[in-house]
Amino acid sequence: MITGIHHVNILVPAGTLDAAREFYGETLGLTPRPVPQLQRDRLAWFDIASSGQQLHVAFGRESDFTDESRKAARHPCFRIENAEKLFELQTRIWEHFQSALTASDGSDSESRRIGAPTECDRPGGESSGNKGVEYPSRFFARDFAGNRLEFSL
Repeated sequence: MITGIHHVNILVPAGTLDAAREFYGETLGLTPRPVPQLQRDRLAWFDIASSGQQLHVAFGRESDFTDESRKAARHPCFRIENAEKLFELQTRIWEHFQSALTASDGSDSESRRIGAPTECDRPGGESSGNKGVEYPSRFFARDFAGNRLEFSL
C-alpha cells in the first residue's frame, strides 16, 4: 500500500526562507523546485536527487522553536550514496558550521552565518547518535532553525 515518502516537511521560523535556501540548497545541495504561486513567500521546496521525493520547508509557530524543541530527537534521515559522499557532505556542513562560528566572533562576514547549521558532528569524529553495530555509518547535524538531521549510508 505505502510505496515511499513523497515529502518531509521541516519547520523554520517565519522570515527565514533565504536561510533555508542557503542551507538546504547550497550547503546540502538539494535542488530548489517551484512552490504554489500563492505560497511562494511562505514555503520552499527541494527535490531530493531524482528520487521523486521532496523536502518542504514551511514556517512554524514560535512555540516550535523553544530551547526544548531545539533539543528534540525527532529527525528525518537522508540516505547518501556512498561513504566518500557521506564524508564530503559532512565536511561541507562542518565547514559552514565553523564559518558561522568565525563570523559570530566578528572576524568574518555576517553573510557566512546565513543558513548556517547550529550543530554538526565533526568529520572523522564519533557520531552523536546511538552507538552499536546495528547503526550504519552516519552523522547528525542541526540546521539553522535547530531541526535535527541524520545523514546515513
